[in-house]
Amino acid sequence: MEDGTQHLGHCMVDMKELSANPEGLTAAGVILTPKLPQVEFSLACNDLVASGRDRKPNALVQVAVIDPHKQHLVSHACTEIVEANKDPLFLTGVTFPSEYPASPETLVKLSVYDAKDKSQESSTFLGSATFSVGDLLRAKDERLTLSIRSSDGVCAAGTVVVSRLKMGEMEEVDIDHITTDIPSHKCPVVCESASHACIDRENNPLTGPVFKNPVCKVYRFQTVDSKWMLVREQMEECTLSFSIPKQLLSLYIQEDMSRVQDLRELGELSPHWDNLRKEVMTRYGGIINSYQETLAELDKITGRSFKPSCCKAQKSLEFIPINLHTQRMRVTCPRKTDAFYDIVTVGAPAAHFQGFKCGGLQRLLSRYEAEKKSFSTAYQCIYYSPEHTAKAQEVLSTVSLLQPLITSLADQLLQAAQEHSSPGLRDALKNLSDKTEQFVHTLKDELVKSALLALHAARPGYVSKNQKQTPVQGGQHQGHIHQGSDQNQSPVQGLPGHSPATSVTESTAVCNNVDGSQTTTRDGGPKHQDSIPHHKEYDEEEWDRVWANVAKCLNCVIAMVDKLQEEDNSRQEPVPEQQLADVITSHNPGDWREQLRPPVTRLKECVMEVVEKAKRAMTFVLLQEAACSIPQGFFLQQRRDVVFSQALAALACGFVMRLYAGMQDKGFLRQLHLVGLVAQFESLLSTYSEEIGMLEDMEVGISDLQRVVFQITEAKTDDLSDLQPLVCGRRDHFTVEVPLPRLVFQTLPEEIKGGKPLRVFPVLFNVGINEQQTIAERFGDISLQERINQRNFEMLEAYYKSLSEKVPLECLPCFQTQTDIKELLETLGQNVVTKKKKNVEILWIAGTICRRLNGIRFTSCKSAKDRTSMSVTLEQCALLRDEHQLSKDFFIRALDCMRREGCRIENVQKNIRCRKYAFNMLQLMAFPKCYRPPEGTYGKVDS
Repeated sequence: MEDGTQHLGHCMVDMKELSANPEGLTAAGVILTPKLPQVEFSLACNDLVASGRDRKPNALVQVAVIDPHKQHLVSHACTEIVEANKDPLFLTGVTFPSEYPASPETLVKLSVYDAKDKSQESSTFLGSATFSVGDLLRAKDERLTLSIRSSDGVCAAGTVVVSRLKMGEMEEVDIDHITTDIPSHKCPVVCESASHACIDRENNPLTGPVFKNPVCKVYRFQTVDSKWMLVREQMEECTLSFSIPKQLLSLYIQEDMSRVQDLRELGELSPHWDNLRKEVMTRYGGIINSYQETLAELDKITGRSFKPSCCKAQKSLEFIPINLHTQRMRVTCPRKTDAFYDIVTVGAPAAHFQGFKCGGLQRLLSRYEAEKKSFSTAYQCIYYSPEHTAKAQEVLSTVSLLQPLITSLADQLLQAAQEHSSPGLRDALKNLSDKTEQFVHTLKDELVKSALLALHAARPGYVSKNQKQTPVQGGQHQGHIHQGSDQNQSPVQGLPGHSPATSVTESTAVCNNVDGSQTTTRDGGPKHQDSIPHHKEYDEEEWDRVWANVAKCLNCVIAMVDKLQEEDNSRQEPVPEQQLADVITSHNPGDWREQLRPPVTRLKECVMEVVEKAKRAMTFVLLQEAACSIPQGFFLQQRRDVVFSQALAALACGFVMRLYAGMQDKGFLRQLHLVGLVAQFESLLSTYSEEIGMLEDMEVGISDLQRVVFQITEAKTDDLSDLQPLVCGRRDHFTVEVPLPRLVFQTLPEEIKGGKPLRVFPVLFNVGINEQQTIAERFGDISLQERINQRNFEMLEAYYKSLSEKVPLECLPCFQTQTDIKELLETLGQNVVTKKKKNVEILWIAGTICRRLNGIRFTSCKSAKDRTSMSVTLEQCALLRDEHQLSKDFFIRALDCMRREGCRIENVQKNIRCRKYAFNMLQLMAFPKCYRPPEGTYGKVDS
């Protein structure tokens, strides 16, 4: 596996060979799998002598490495405790991954203990044995039998057997037997390996920039037919923990600075509105300064790629997800293809620094919308619903994107005219027409017209015609806009190509800026400050003329191109020689550009004028929304930014991991671009006390991920820095670009290579399992959990319906348990509506469905450390039982091994520097039995 070998799909591929011969992937009939570079071994003892003669020992072995330079012991691993057995066979093995600086001369010391209790705090040293890695590699059958010597070196306390494990090593594999095109042979995995677990990550072109600091564990478990399977856990940190939030902070700052600039460019306002504008700009300035300070603090942090749970309430790290890690379980069974199962673990996305005294985002946003109407009256603002403000943001974002695009396409049209290229002219015109039509449709909204009137009314000295007459009682149309596009059809009808062409004079004459002397209400009636202006109060002609002029100018361009092409066609017909000379003289190739320049210039000018008006109108909408929500709205925006940042970092990590895994799976790639991927978040938060606030934050944060799309791009170089995912966009829509090396990128489907946005469908299921959930179920309220599960079940069901309509189900992975997905969904639906306490089956079924749908699995609790560890290990053992025939006699032992000595206890150590899950006996009595850790692995600790 050295030299950048990559596991893609179901076969082992050497990336250097692939670079030299891209066709080698399909041309090779047999693929040789390189040997694994790391050393792994299992342990067993024979004839152990217990510390007490009247009983058998409870044996465990601690493994240490002797540092050859400093000559001191470094603790490396520990086995589980095997009770009352003088010939213990340990299920937990020892691994030296390729990242570990081991050599044949590396000395390993095995210390054997008799544990008096399962906490290992009281144990008796029986003896030790030492060997070198070279001894093991040179030994016959790569097995050593060593005498265990007591501390005085005289007495033998038994023997220890060291056997090298060769996980997944295959000599020759016929590619016909591992092809993904034959359903019966397809590997029963959810995520095939993005890279072999033992690749040198730093030199791997696909994993180096994103995943780092692996922790590896290896086990051997018995199957129902009394054979042994090898199981490897590998947990890694993800650099996106920091890089995604830092990019988001920069985008937030950029967006808010742009908003401030837009407010400045609104022009002169009446004193009331000018004061509100200043206050809003001050608030934006405060957010910008705060985000700049946070970004500066994050830039000082180097080398770290995860935030430990003990720092969850630290202000400078509030945008960073808590304890984000990936975990992969790799299973090797006799005569079967290796299987991989991936999961992402992360603390619930929540604003811990801001706290949960008043609840989380879901409750705060509901209360805020209810109170905003009264705020709008107090501030003399128009009340805009969330849909209206979202529309205003969408218009601002879209016109800002389309205006430079239309300008660029117009210049391309002129360039094609300069080159006298008819095909180029047609292509450029089609692109220009499409984008201009999209531009016109974006602005086909009554909100723009009503906002222009509101802005006009906010100018200094504005007086309505009937303001001195009888006042109109307002509020009748509060928060409502009449969408009168069918009754009051605009001149362009939304299709620029079908509008009658108009003269240049007419086109330019109607494009006048709205100002105090030009725009009045149709009936002169005043509008109440707490209602959006009804369309009948506004003289539509001003905006409609400006808006329609874009389509009319485009029609002039289309007509000119048609005329030029007709002339070109007529010149190609046979004509007398003298007439041909006259045509060539009067129409040289340069004339096309000169004849097109005036209508193209007018089109660009009209687009710019419409953009300026629309930007001012939508900026004024957002000004009013911001003004009537001071200060609560700004606090909520900051909270939402924090929660979304944590959620997006986790999603990006999961997406990249899943993409790397499926790079050679044509079915997966087809599903990816036709439908998208489901991202299933499992939450174990309770619906009581502070955790209900965390769940309310998490619900909004996960829902906001629907505004995210992914794009696969070709990396500029194969440098690790150029393979780092990039975020672009603004709060209403973000795109995460995932660069791939050129040779890998070229193997993707054309739709993905063409930059097609790839969707992700986030769903959240929550079941509280701790003692606080017991209180909530007996005396509190679990309606939030019930509503979340019901709503997200409906979303998952809709995703499956869409998937089954667009993608053959043969594209999905095969599993040993052949329960139909539709049947699983029905069972999930029944469980969601069933009134059952701590119904963890909801989580189990949802997780199974996610894996069956090629989805991305996430598991969360408050810190992704304790309850999450119980869930992940339970899921792994359930997969071993259901998919790999783990013997039922070994199920509990396997579960205890993973919880006692596996990656999850290492995760606890990384977070709080203590190898104890943060549970006490009272808490565990409230846990479902399968979520309880082994005795001796928990205690009261700071988490």
